[in-house]
Amino acid sequence: MAPATLQGAARAGAAPALEDPGARTPHESPDEWSPTPEELAAVRTTVARLRAAYPSVDAATVEATVAAAYDSFRQARIRKYVPILAERRSRKALGAGSTPDPVRDGP
Repeated sequence: MAPATLQGAARAGAAPALEDPGARTPHESPDEWSPTPEELAAVRTTVARLRAAYPSVDAATVEATVAAAYDSFRQARIRKYVPILAERRSRKALGAGSTPDPVRDGP
């Protein structure tokens, strides 16, 4: 490759891209990170969807499951896909102990 095409490689230690507002800077520890407003809204939406999909599961259990799923992605540097990954992990955990509503969740 020509040296001109490797200009991005020199930025490896630079701050995260602006299009990912939840990304951490390289010197920020996981304990200092807090969720963005978009992620908080995604958590509320996920809880609402899963409470509707698993009506036989206690609401507190659904909320705890979603919180644990999001917490498992706490150290993710790229935050864009965390909501969908956390929802999938929550559905898998809730599905292990309950039968989802096929009308809402599909076949």
